[in-house]
Amino acid sequence: MQLNSLTAISPIDGRYASKTLALREHLSEYALIRTRIIVEIRWLQCLADTPEIAEVPALSDSANTWLQDLIDTFNVIDAEHVKEIERTTNHDVKAIEYYLKGRFNKNDELAPISEFLHFACTSEDINNLAYGLMLKGVRSNILLPLMNEVTRAIKTLAHDNAEQAILARTHGQPASPTTLGKEMAVFAYRMQRQIDQLDALPILGKINGAVGNFNAHLSAYPDIDWSTLGKEFVESLDLTWSAYTTQIEPHDTIAEHFNCIAQFNTVLLDFSRDIWGYISVGYFRQKLHANEVGSSTMPHKVNPIDFENAEGNLGMANAVLDHMARKLPISRWQRDLSDSTVLRNIGVGIAHTVIAILSTLGGLRKVESNSAAMRADLDNAWEVLAEPVQTVMRRYSVPEPYEKLKALTRGQGINRDTLHQFIIALDIPREAKENLLQLTPATYVGNAVEQAKSI
Repeated sequence: MQLNSLTAISPIDGRYASKTLALREHLSEYALIRTRIIVEIRWLQCLADTPEIAEVPALSDSANTWLQDLIDTFNVIDAEHVKEIERTTNHDVKAIEYYLKGRFNKNDELAPISEFLHFACTSEDINNLAYGLMLKGVRSNILLPLMNEVTRAIKTLAHDNAEQAILARTHGQPASPTTLGKEMAVFAYRMQRQIDQLDALPILGKINGAVGNFNAHLSAYPDIDWSTLGKEFVESLDLTWSAYTTQIEPHDTIAEHFNCIAQFNTVLLDFSRDIWGYISVGYFRQKLHANEVGSSTMPHKVNPIDFENAEGNLGMANAVLDHMARKLPISRWQRDLSDSTVLRNIGVGIAHTVIAILSTLGGLRKVESNSAAMRADLDNAWEVLAEPVQTVMRRYSVPEPYEKLKALTRGQGINRDTLHQFIIALDIPREAKENLLQLTPATYVGNAVEQAKSI
């Protein structure tokens, strides 16, 4: 059966293929092969730039241009050639080396130094740098832009609804009022923290040989400062040098990335559930699309499917990201292979994250606030003003203020008149009494408006 979006086993490349298409350039098998080739070529160029390695003379401009062209023109057909070699070698990184040697044989300057491809390297020297570059690319080009976009959308929601009072609910029960904008600002603030942390995380890399000691390097060229050369090479790839490793770079920073992405996802999941709840009580209306169907049997329904889709995909993303963050930093002794198959699933957790963010953005484009529903809830919740009344009573030493308000309001369903009669009878200064009488559930929002506008 031919592979396409209908026959794909995973919805990432099936139902949601259009949402994850951009990830293929960064996280696919093709991307891994291409990035390994980049690392192998850059390492050879580094050796050629090292005068102490006389056997690899400095490359001409023509040779460097040829190598760059090999990178720039690398395509899926070339990657299939690498996979064909791998079927013989049964080793993916060795297949890269053999592929490049085959290409070098067609270049008179590079053919004589082809044995310096993969010089003194273990496979993980190439792999860790390739995965580091892939993670850096997807972080910069896809993840951070999407995270920023959804956070900006929530900030806009906060600004647009900064003054829109709503009845807060703690434990699901009516509580001191807030504004819709301020509640949105809380999510935007939390998400921005994770974005800033993710953006600042270093991505470590190493190129120090079979067990991290430059054993082979020093046996061939004992007078070269390989630690400095390795550090400079890794930094030339815009990665951070990992000074102490075994055969593998320990993957701690990859785990830190996944933990940070997962925390962002957790905040976004919390947001999706809250928006779902606000839709269910009518605080948000969903814009109608004539041809959409909400239910196969109930014609009236307009379901909040985008936020439900986001919630489901965020759960899937975090399940994968959590496992990877816990597993990848652990390796038996100097190296075992259990990380290899796990690393190949980097795209899974990130893809579900991307799907969720795009679903959230789609949902946000469909909602509009419903001030009438929010106002109606506030008008029926005068009991929430028991808090300011008893707090002012405390200021003026009225005995048992909490207990008196508890007796007046708890389970009583009081209204404006009931509360005003209680306030009028209080033995407190006239100005304080007038201030309390001016309060309504819609105006008792503290500094929520300022918080929302300042996010």
